Amino acid sequence: MKINLQVPGINLTSLKEAPIHTASQIQPHGILFVLAEPELTILQVSSNISTVFGISPEKILQKKLEELLDPFQVERIKTGLLEDNLDFINPIKIWARRKGDEYLVFDGVFHRNPDGFLVLELEPAISQENIPFLSFYHLARASINQLEKTSTLGDFCQIIVKEVRKVTGFDRVMLYKFDDDGHGSVIAEEKLESMEPYLGLHYPESDIPKPARKLFTSNWIRLIPDTTSQPAKLFPTLNPASQLPLDLTNSILRSASPCHIQYLHNMGVGASLTISLMKDQKLWGLIACHHQSPKYVPYELRKACEFLGRVIFSEISTREETEDYDYRMRLTYIQSALVEYMSQEENFIDGLVKHQPNLLDLANAKGAAVCFGGNCTVVGETPTEEEVNFLVQWLKNNVDEEVFYSDSLPHIYPDAERFKNVASGLLAIPISQNNYVLWFRPEVIQTVNWGGDPNKAFEVTQSEGNIRLCPRKSFELWKETVRLTSLPWKQVEIKAALELRKAIINIVLRQADELAQLAQDLERSNAELKKFAYVASHDLQEPLNQVANYVQLLEMRYQEQLDEDAKEFIGFTVEGVSLMQTLIDDVLAYSKVDMQAIEFEMTGVETALDRALANLRGRISETGTAIAHDPLPTVMADSTQLMQLFQNLIGNAIKFRSEQPPEIHVGASRLEDAWLFSVRDNGIGIDPQFSDRIFVIFQRLHTRDEYQGTGMGLAICKKIVECHRGRIWVESQLGQGATFYFTIPVGGRDRERRNGRKPQNNLFSRGQ
Repeated sequence: MKINLQVPGINLTSLKEAPIHTASQIQPHGILFVLAEPELTILQVSSNISTVFGISPEKILQKKLEELLDPFQVERIKTGLLEDNLDFINPIKIWARRKGDEYLVFDGVFHRNPDGFLVLELEPAISQENIPFLSFYHLARASINQLEKTSTLGDFCQIIVKEVRKVTGFDRVMLYKFDDDGHGSVIAEEKLESMEPYLGLHYPESDIPKPARKLFTSNWIRLIPDTTSQPAKLFPTLNPASQLPLDLTNSILRSASPCHIQYLHNMGVGASLTISLMKDQKLWGLIACHHQSPKYVPYELRKACEFLGRVIFSEISTREETEDYDYRMRLTYIQSALVEYMSQEENFIDGLVKHQPNLLDLANAKGAAVCFGGNCTVVGETPTEEEVNFLVQWLKNNVDEEVFYSDSLPHIYPDAERFKNVASGLLAIPISQNNYVLWFRPEVIQTVNWGGDPNKAFEVTQSEGNIRLCPRKSFELWKETVRLTSLPWKQVEIKAALELRKAIINIVLRQADELAQLAQDLERSNAELKKFAYVASHDLQEPLNQVANYVQLLEMRYQEQLDEDAKEFIGFTVEGVSLMQTLIDDVLAYSKVDMQAIEFEMTGVETALDRALANLRGRISETGTAIAHDPLPTVMADSTQLMQLFQNLIGNAIKFRSEQPPEIHVGASRLEDAWLFSVRDNGIGIDPQFSDRIFVIFQRLHTRDEYQGTGMGLAICKKIVECHRGRIWVESQLGQGATFYFTIPVGGRDRERRNGRKPQNNLFSRGQ
């Protein structure tokens, strides 16, 4: 809940967070000395020393402690102060002569404040002897035995307040727990039947402001025995050595702030005892004891309560962890399963969303999204893709942490109110700067019981030029309906999300390494292929030409001496060499159709077709082929490749002709985003079951004796079309001719520019 505590024109923060540890006042039931070591010279003293010892503060300053106490006690104190840990000396019984044989007995406690000054605090002792250790032990053990009988955390907390009330005798004992927002709630209470119950009520963060919480973390037990008493000032107010107010952070007598005293009065509290409950160096909660009238608790009993607080809170932590154990094990299992799925899938996102369990189960969410590489993959109930993209941009600009979570997203991201039904709660982890995994939880409308209106947690009063805070006066039940809020994210869920983040990063990096290795392998293969092409074109062509030339020379020179068999053998040799040269030419052509070596330009298709027909004019003339075409457009393409494409398709149509003279028609039509071309013939046709097979390299539907060729012509056509981001296919029936279709996308050059490819052209560099 967001509580508006702003007052125009007044800096509330300075009022709420005013230092309360340097007020230079103590509670009047004790006496405080500030001593200079090692002679224990009195530098400051509380003004109530005159009431207790009958000595004015002015007269005791700069005196040594032994002038107030007998030398035996002072020697014992000096010996104890030599220890590194003052716990060995605390508490110490101190006798002080008041007059004649009248002695006063105090519980004396030493500490060194944050500035290094030695502080002695005296409180009247109830007993003249320290409580024996065994009594202390039995006091704590009796309470712990009761605690061990409970099974749930709630029962355990209830036993705690019951035992503390039994030990201390306060009218009301509450166990108060802070939530992540700093607000608190009473989760266990033991009280007089006549008192108003506070169990289950929430209290705003302002009830215990930051300075008070800081003191609770430094001093784990705090007693205010009489809320109506008047504080005693230190004399002098400023420390004579530092000329600064004395830091009383660790003081047990430090006076409470007037605002807090008034707060207690408004609650009808005459005395209070507070025990801090710490977890991971943070204030987890408090055991708050209230009494309707003044009540003093001896130092030893307070220490026993502090000890009890430490022991029982250790058990609380264990109980909390135990209650979370099964859920943590469940999340660990889900996390392991997701990591395994991601490792098995080619795309890690499929591993997160396509299996059971999936992303939703990891955080008990109703919806989730993986935004990676500019795309969002969603599962469950989520905002729209556009809303998710805007949310990711907001995270990118406003969140630096490795995990972000909120159970009231609309309060910090107002646009989220539009999709509150699916995403009032958000848990997000960045994979990289622009990539995120998100979990969503819907709005859950709740009713919260507050101990008084939290929006009126205090008042600001101004009198005689002074501005001060006054606490609220009402603690009556105040109900609030909370909207735009989801169920809170548990720490174990947040931790599971962070663990998943590490796994995703590792897998993405591994896949990136694999892709880089694959690219490297492909680059090496291409280099080897180019090397092969070079060898084929220069090293193999030359000996083949020599073989052909020498065989022809042999035939010419010795024609008269050769019989028919020899001539036939020579013919076979020439034919074989010619076939091998054709095969090498086709392999070279195929290897040079390089996707990264294309130069697109505005190309007249008719020009490319005319060049192809010119190369085929001998075969066209020989077979009497009739060729016609539609008006042909200008397209963005590589002109040489386009010429090769028409040459191969028309050459095939001539080769696989029927008994009729070949008739070929080249068609062209405009589709929405591409040009569709066709090459139709009246040849022998193709069995439809081989429509795909014919485009596979070295695949032949006929023997070489039936039709010559290498089986690479259509494979080259397919590769050329794919280089232009088009598609090629055939429609045919046996004996009814065939029609080859292919497409050339409109705007191919722009697409290549977006892909960042460097224009080149080395295909058919031999001018074929």
